[in-house]
This record gives sequence, C-alpha cells and structure tokens, in this order.
Amino acid sequence: MAKRVAIVGAGVTGLASIKCCLEEGLKPTCFERSDDLGGLWRFTEHVEEGRASLYKSVVSNSCKEMSCYPDFPFPEDYPNYVPNSLFLDYLKMYANRFNLLECIQFKTKVCSVRKRPDFTATGQWEVVTLCEGKQESAIFDAVMVCTGYLTNPYLPLDSFPGINTFKGQYFHSREYKHPDIFRDKSVLVIGMGNSGTDIAVEASHLAKKVFLSTTGGAWVISRVFDSGYPWDMVFMTRFQNTFRNSLPTPIVNWLIARRMNSWFNHANYGLIPEDRVQLREPVLNDELPGRIITGKVLIKPRIKEVKENSVVFSNTPKEEPIDIIVFATGYTFAFPFLDETVVKVEDGQASLYKYIFPAHLPKPTLAVIGLIKPLGSLLPTGDTQARWAVRVLKGVIKLPPSSIMIEEVNERKKNKPSGFGLRYCKALETDYITYVDELLTAINAKPNLFSLLLTDPRLALAIFFGPCTPYQFRLTGPGKWEGARNAIMTQWDRTFKATKTRIVQESPSLFASLLKLFSFLALLVAIFLIFL
Repeated sequence: MAKRVAIVGAGVTGLASIKCCLEEGLKPTCFERSDDLGGLWRFTEHVEEGRASLYKSVVSNSCKEMSCYPDFPFPEDYPNYVPNSLFLDYLKMYANRFNLLECIQFKTKVCSVRKRPDFTATGQWEVVTLCEGKQESAIFDAVMVCTGYLTNPYLPLDSFPGINTFKGQYFHSREYKHPDIFRDKSVLVIGMGNSGTDIAVEASHLAKKVFLSTTGGAWVISRVFDSGYPWDMVFMTRFQNTFRNSLPTPIVNWLIARRMNSWFNHANYGLIPEDRVQLREPVLNDELPGRIITGKVLIKPRIKEVKENSVVFSNTPKEEPIDIIVFATGYTFAFPFLDETVVKVEDGQASLYKYIFPAHLPKPTLAVIGLIKPLGSLLPTGDTQARWAVRVLKGVIKLPPSSIMIEEVNERKKNKPSGFGLRYCKALETDYITYVDELLTAINAKPNLFSLLLTDPRLALAIFFGPCTPYQFRLTGPGKWEGARNAIMTQWDRTFKATKTRIVQESPSLFASLLKLFSFLALLVAIFLIFL
C-alpha cells in the first residue's frame, strides 16, 4: 500500500512536493488554508492570516530561465522577469499539467501535527485539520511542511524610542499593497531589503519626500546585467561558482565589491555595506540610483528618536517631518501546528539536517521544504529538496545516525568561515549551486561533466560555462526529464525572444568573427586547466 503523505501549504514548494510524491508512487494530500494555490505569488487586496502577502507591483528577482521548475519552463513569450500575476498563472499551468489539483484540499487549515503514540515504531503522524468549521483527524505515514518563512512580520517597535508618541501612520511592509497612500506625504521606509527598497522607489513617484533608513547598507544590483543579459544568468554559472569558491574570501569580497561598484559607486550614494566580510543578499532594484541622484529618495542612517510628527536620525540633530513610516524589517517564522519538541525555532533557524529533516527524530518522516535562502531561486531549490526528501520518506535513502546529523547542524549554526569563497551572514543563506549539487549527488542526479565531455561536449560546455539553469537538475537520475537537454541548449533563445520584439538585421563583422575564434581557443585552454 502506498504511503500517505500530508503536505502543508500549496505554494511553490508545496506544489513541487505533491509532484515528487506522485513520481515516487506515494499518496499525497495537500492542505491549503486559502481558497487557491500560489502562496506568496497570489496577490490579494487584503492581508490573509497565516499566508505570505505581496504588493501589486511585485516582479520576480530571478529571471524565468533560472526560476522555473526544472521540468517545466515558463512560456517563451513571458518576460524575463515575471510579474506576480503571470507567475501565478505559471503555477496554475504547472498544477494542471501534472494533475496536482486533485491532491489539494482548499480552505483547510492544519491545526496540529502530532506524533502517534507508536511513533518510534511506525513514524506516523496524526494531522488535525479544520475546514468550514468542521474539525477532522487523519493518520499519515509522513508529513512535508511547505509553509515558507514570510508569514510572521518582525516589528521591533522597542528599538525605536518615541514610536508610541507618533501621530502619523505606521505599518509593516506586509500590509503594503498600492503606492496611492503615499501621495503628497513625507514617507520614511525603515529597512533596505528588496521590499523596503521597492516601496521607497514606488513611493518616490507620488510622495512629497521619501527617506530610506538603513543601518548596514547593501549592495544594489540591476536585473539588467552585462550586455543587457539577466543578472543571474551571468552570475550563476558552475564555472564562476567553482572559480569563486577556489579563491580566498577577502579576494572574492574585493571582486564582488568591484563588480557591484561598476554600475555606480555605492559609497557616493550612502549605500555601501558596513560589513563587507560577510555577504548579505544583494538588493535587486533597477531604479534606486536614479531616484537617489534626482533627490527623490534620500538615504539615511538608523533612527535615533521618533517624535509626534517627525524623526531624528543618528549623527544629526535635525528633525525631519514624517507622515508615514513603513517598517520593512523582515520576518520571523514559526510552525504553530508543530510541537517545539519536533521543530524548535531559535535565533532565526531550526535544527534541520540539510535544512530539511529534524535531526533528533527517531524516524525521519517529517520534512520541511523551502526553509532556506539560497543565492538563487527557491523553485528549483525546493523541487530538488522535495525529490531528495521524498526518497528518504520512501526509505530508498537512509539518513546518518542522529548524532552525526546533530553535529553537522551545530557546525552549520556556528557559521565558521572556511576562508574561501563567499561567506554568508545569515543562518538560512547558503551557496545555491553547491547546496543543490549536494542533494543531487545523494539521489544520483548530478550531471557528470567528465562523462558528458566525451559523449556530448556541447552540452557539457553549456552546463559548465553557461547559466546554471534548473533543467540541469532533471537531466539525469530519478525524475529525469527527457526535454532537459533541449531546454538547456535553447535557454538563450527563450531569453532573447522576450526582448527581441523588433528584429534587427546585423551585418557580419570580421573583427567579431576573429574575436569568437580567440574566445573559443581561450575556452579550450580553460577546460584543459580545470579538468586536467
């Protein structure tokens, strides 16, 4: 009899988990508390409890070729960076293509997930749900938690003296939907992540004045990278990843800073990160430098004091009149339906082996999917997590003893610098390609470049030197997709199709032809040095 798996949440990782369960012959039941799938990507005019919330103008930070499911490319006529409404349409296409809807119970809240009395023998869970006022209980052989980490807003009001005396309006960025509320107002946005920067830029088109307060600064990059290519298709390659990880961290940091400042000098704009030893997630925004240089957005340090109708920034006695304060101060996460003895959240992280399995459970029958912040897209990361986790749940892959897993988790929590490559500053942040490859290796699905060089050299070169698109993750192994090779070889065609809406005839150039020849020779030398 097929194992029954309960899946909590029908967002991007929940959908991937359903599909992976079906691929392995398991019987998934997904519980979604709202009336539709999509999670974060489903825009609503009002904030819904227990569900991620986004504003109307949200566009993906990872391009379509890098952020699709590994066996389901975005439609080729989609823009390279996808608005939330189209992203939701894509998720619905995915669900329909793989018949996932029949596994989802909408308007069903998971109240509790508890170990059965015979858990040490069976590994089973009792899942209590609530649907239209009716509570039900069911037994499952395994549980996959796919609720994300963007549902509980972090609002540190105690860190802002005088906030209780403020007579204007203040709210967390989770509540923000449209920029109309900022019209002719003086606006302060606190926090310089992607949301805070987006909101400040949007407000600057309507507001009287906009301040963006940051304590640590940030690197800001544009979605439009070298030669107009999508940033992540240039930055996320196996070659560059191998190169970065082979260099001492100070050199990598210097190269990163040099690259970031090639667009504009961050120091001159008051944005340069104070901590340049650890890499913080860069801010993706195409407009911010232009808004700063035209005086529409003013970058400020931390808040010293909030008064009735104004604020005082540190290092200056001047009061700035403020009408609205937006706290873009991030999120905390929790699992209210789980007992702390199952998954305990401390200091913004949980004790999860490979960011997935609670290390102390005697039976590995509960997996958390998507509780990670890779420097890359969550869709292919979550899909790979689900593929590996499902094979563990099925019993095909055996985990190490608890003592070894706990030791690995504790080492990761210490975040000790290796001395090489990028060093990440937050617990859930990790190297995208390295992490995914680790899981792919465990299920024998990582592309073998040495073998491909002999059998399919064009594909091998595209995989190593080209963008690390998700299709690579379904090229081989369980869940292999027959269309993966073609998708890899045509990925740039789909990228250009979205921008080349006017065909331009280019005349052949002798210089360009010679340059391509020398580039090819240089490529052969690079392959020789790396592989031999």
